[in-house]
Amino acid sequence: MGGLMAKEMLVAANVETKSSMADVPFRGKETSFVFDDDSGEKLVAWLKEHEEIKNTKEQINKKTPVMIVGAGDSQKALITALIESDNRPILLIVPDNKSVIRWTQDLHLFLPTKEIMTCPVVEESDFKVTFSGQERLRDRMHTLSALIQNKPVIVLMTAVEVAQCMIGKKEMGEQSISFHMSDDIDREKLLHQLVDMGYERVSQVERSGHFSVRGDIIDIFAINEEHPVRMEFFGDTIDSLRLFDEDTQRSIENIQQFLLFPIHVKGDLETIFSYFSQGILIYDEPQQSEEELKKYMHEDVENSDKVISWKEIVSLGHKIGENEIIYSLLKRKVEGFPDLTYESWKGRSIVNYQRQISLFMNDLSDLLEDGWAAVLYTPRLSEHRELSEYIDEYHIPLGRDIRPGKIILQNQLLSQGFELPESKVIVIAAGDVLGKQKVMKYKTGAKGKQIRYFSDLHIGDYVVQNVHGIGKYIGLNTIELEGIHRDYVTIQYAGSDKLYLPMEQIATLEKYIGPEGQTPALHHMGGTQWDKVRNKAKASIEELAEKLLDVYANREISEGIAFLPDTEEQRAFEETFPYVETDDQLEAINTVKRLMERPMPMDMLVCGDVGFGKTEVAMRAVFKCVMSGYQAIVLCPTTVLSKQHHKTFSDRMGAFGVNVVLLNRFTTAKEKKEILAKAATGEVDVIIGTHAVLSKQIPCKKLGLLVVDEEQRFGVMQKEKWKSWSKGLDVLTLSATPIPRTLHMSLSGVRDMVTMMQPPTNRHAIQTYVTEYDDIIVKDAIMREKARGGQTYFIYNRIESIAAMETHLRKILPKDVTIAVAYGRMEGKKLERTMMEFFEGAYDVLLCTTLVENGVDQPNANTLLVYDADKLGLSQIYQMRGRVGRSERIAKAWFFYRRGKILSDVAEKRLTTIREFTELGSGFKIAMRDLEIRGAGNLLGSAQHGNIAGVGFATYCNMLEDAVSCLRAKREHREIQEKLPTTTVELRQDAYLDSDYIADEESKMEIYRRLAVVGTEEELSDLLDEVIDRFGTPTSPVEKLFAGARIRIRAQRLGIGSIIDERETILISWINERPMQHWNLNLLPAYFMDKLHFLPGVPARVRIKKADISGGLIKWISELLEEITKEIN
Repeated sequence: MGGLMAKEMLVAANVETKSSMADVPFRGKETSFVFDDDSGEKLVAWLKEHEEIKNTKEQINKKTPVMIVGAGDSQKALITALIESDNRPILLIVPDNKSVIRWTQDLHLFLPTKEIMTCPVVEESDFKVTFSGQERLRDRMHTLSALIQNKPVIVLMTAVEVAQCMIGKKEMGEQSISFHMSDDIDREKLLHQLVDMGYERVSQVERSGHFSVRGDIIDIFAINEEHPVRMEFFGDTIDSLRLFDEDTQRSIENIQQFLLFPIHVKGDLETIFSYFSQGILIYDEPQQSEEELKKYMHEDVENSDKVISWKEIVSLGHKIGENEIIYSLLKRKVEGFPDLTYESWKGRSIVNYQRQISLFMNDLSDLLEDGWAAVLYTPRLSEHRELSEYIDEYHIPLGRDIRPGKIILQNQLLSQGFELPESKVIVIAAGDVLGKQKVMKYKTGAKGKQIRYFSDLHIGDYVVQNVHGIGKYIGLNTIELEGIHRDYVTIQYAGSDKLYLPMEQIATLEKYIGPEGQTPALHHMGGTQWDKVRNKAKASIEELAEKLLDVYANREISEGIAFLPDTEEQRAFEETFPYVETDDQLEAINTVKRLMERPMPMDMLVCGDVGFGKTEVAMRAVFKCVMSGYQAIVLCPTTVLSKQHHKTFSDRMGAFGVNVVLLNRFTTAKEKKEILAKAATGEVDVIIGTHAVLSKQIPCKKLGLLVVDEEQRFGVMQKEKWKSWSKGLDVLTLSATPIPRTLHMSLSGVRDMVTMMQPPTNRHAIQTYVTEYDDIIVKDAIMREKARGGQTYFIYNRIESIAAMETHLRKILPKDVTIAVAYGRMEGKKLERTMMEFFEGAYDVLLCTTLVENGVDQPNANTLLVYDADKLGLSQIYQMRGRVGRSERIAKAWFFYRRGKILSDVAEKRLTTIREFTELGSGFKIAMRDLEIRGAGNLLGSAQHGNIAGVGFATYCNMLEDAVSCLRAKREHREIQEKLPTTTVELRQDAYLDSDYIADEESKMEIYRRLAVVGTEEELSDLLDEVIDRFGTPTSPVEKLFAGARIRIRAQRLGIGSIIDERETILISWINERPMQHWNLNLLPAYFMDKLHFLPGVPARVRIKKADISGGLIKWISELLEEITKEIN
């Protein structure tokens, strides 16, 4: 039997499945889904009954070393599943990181209940720096924690990782603390211990290594845990242990115990073997592992004393390995294993069919007729659908269970298929049938922190209040007035003006977010300045909204191109993408293709972080255009980027007969003439070029799509030129400058746009260091990168002395290190040639200014060194760091400031920010603030930049959303839905978040803010549950605060404008006359009706004497509102 290929699948309609999912229509046919998490386990159980499997199972479970010869990649995972591990851990040593990913995929299939863990290398720098990449450290510590607790896990490690020296199990265990339910703890002693162990006390736990204390609650984010733990005490006894989410601060699940590793740990260095008192040891292709380790030790001579040799690994392995198993494709002797038993594996790998569907189906049919059983694994929906359709078309018999003569389809991932001739079983991966196997990873990079603009408010920050304008936040104060305690936000305005804003009005306050480096002027309370600024912005925003709606409306009635639905060629092309798309990427692709199929011109904007897959979105749109018989133009801002795109598009599309050409300043006049002639006759399908070349309309025979890449780098005049000749075309614009979600929502319905926020699955967080400049660090970083065949960016942003820095670098680096210099004032062709030579691998180091900030994609460059980083803005730092980490390699970024220099507060904050927000996919972070303002300016036009700075970003977005909503309502002849004013509830009660309950000011602000915007009683109850979870049992003032909020919600629903405590009486005022017209309040129980005194006039008002109220004021009013609600319903 030959082999198979890959796409997205599920199961045909004539098969009965266990799935509870509804059938999914696909091109008129029904397709059912089989999601069977234990299908691999069932396959193993079924195979155990076959003789050839029994022999192998018997050999690997003996207590003597055995070599399994001839097993392919996924077959090794199948054999590993036969091991009788009982409760013993397994250490699996593989050659490299790609093997780790493959093994992880296959073990998840065949051993779904086993915990598969990794133990990556964590480089402890000898230099005094702040290390920020915590993902790898957390993975390593999580694994060591499981081993210390004797959990039966499978640990996957490369030979290089196994060879690393580390603190041993005994020392780590002795310096750790174990917590159990009902333990009695000296809390004061524990807090001192946490500090000694290296943990940092903070107000709110958000990162590994933090702990916080709130009354009877201690939160700890252990370095060895994936989530932080919340300990609640009753006296000194642990009353509750629960994991919680560091982003939402909500509890996830209760636990009975947890182990806390120290951050600062002392002791002699040992190896990973010290954590395995007994266990099973597996070597995958040990000769490759040995070679990888030798290569590493040769490259990293300086740290060779912290690494053991392969011979030592084997020797230590003998001591802990009760079973030792070696997988090798070829039979060979292995040093250190004199008494090795050899077992030949009868299975064989499937040859890849490379989309030869008929050949595959015929071979499969022959096997099934011969009594073979077949299992086909498809990890993706599209693969499942496609292969289901083929199976139906070729009348292949489908089954529910593994049985001779049938094939079953399972929606799971397998790296490579195989066949077992003696057992008459063939196991097929989708990639064997459809082509190259996609890269998929079970665990992606750490989810980054979302910025919470308001809860990130600090003393000294600027704020915008909707009545008085821009002021400065100077604190949250509890003030006693006439015996009543309440919290107030104190805001400093121009001069000596101060505003004490009651927390009931906190919804009128926004944090001021403007361009970095611009300090807004404070407004005067009661002055006219704020009204002028706001009115000017409002007029401009309304004009902008009118323009956007006009453009959108005209586009909806214009005649455009309706591109064809996806063809078979489109599917085949999309399968050549070697990675699994992220959810955001799929959403962007599907949205673009859907808009292209409509008969109106598309004007689509795709925003995404650097390296998040926007180019793939463009490539699929271009291919769809060409398959529909049209031509496409891809517009790039730089010659370098145009050449990169030309190579990428040509490599992917060439096999499908698509003719891709390049037009840039290196194109000769003769070549250009030939290209334009072919474009006019339709011989050219895709033209990729720079704006300088494509500023005039190209004489295409049938142009259908214009793609504009790195749109934010084009000037206004450039944009107007290509817009003038692109009318009627579908236009797809790509931008690396993020558009904030708030602005995205404001423009919903008037601008077609989609944002991509997820990182690719195999990206690692960039290891980020901040330190004083040091030649030793620079040399070490460059040489390490060169040793692994990579390249380095050295950013030096002073053109006048860049030559001197080049001389200095040549002095400290070996002569074989090649250096190129690039900066903006260089002669154009020389600059572009230098850049392209660097991308082609001609140089080890590119010494340059920040000109590589945007639009550069060099996966081989994974070390970044930035000189005078404190002089760069946040957006520049973030964009610069995005130049590395664009491949599966782990990237490093060093941000230097000059030795002995005292950093300004702003510079220190910048560097701290970039260090803290390192995780991938972290959304719109603090580090992105300036970029967001730029993104808004790019999208809305430069005229709006001043308005955004004038009123603040959040206020601007609110005003824009209101303007768009009102204009759309007018145009659609709908009644404008006016926002009801928030009900005011002023009761003379101590209702506030007292400091005995929540001491941290930021947490108070967060809760007050959220309390002000909850709109339903369900939301309020949910928030109260969270507050109790985070801070414990509420105090009396907190209970009254939430009770008052419940009254506000009920009153708002009834159209009540205010409930005011007038000392002797309570006055309830409605917003309009509705209650008197439509409600019969006389039906209320006498217990309430007798106490209501209706006042004359409109709107309705009711006065209640407090002396008539019994059982508590808040309780009585709440019950009254509940009764009114019952009567009107």
